[in-house]
Amino acid sequence: MEYEFRRNSLTGTFLATFSMDHEVLGQWFSEELGPELAKIQQVLDRVAEILAGKRGSWQLIGGDLTLELDREQARVYANVLGFDEEYELEDAMSLYDAESEAYCGLEDFEQALLSWQEFVQKGL
Repeated sequence: MEYEFRRNSLTGTFLATFSMDHEVLGQWFSEELGPELAKIQQVLDRVAEILAGKRGSWQLIGGDLTLELDREQARVYANVLGFDEEYELEDAMSLYDAESEAYCGLEDFEQALLSWQEFVQKGL
């Protein structure tokens, strides 16, 4: 999983871009987490608790995206993701949700989060 962090010099906004199949992680970092150091630390604390076995899972519901953490992975998904069970697609059809949902290993997520924290601290 590759990522890049940038700051718009005109608007001051922070932007995270993640590699293909992980794009929604960039959206989550940029829009839901942003440069809020207290929120970044809160997520890092929950990751540490899960990795230490003190907590089994954790969820952070945001405005557009939700973060779910468990002992193996981090999952970010759009809050509107999902369809009624009554809705059926024809056999040759499938739903494209790669930009609405992404998974990564918990340790990889923690490293990205630490990098984001450092980037934000330098940019404030």
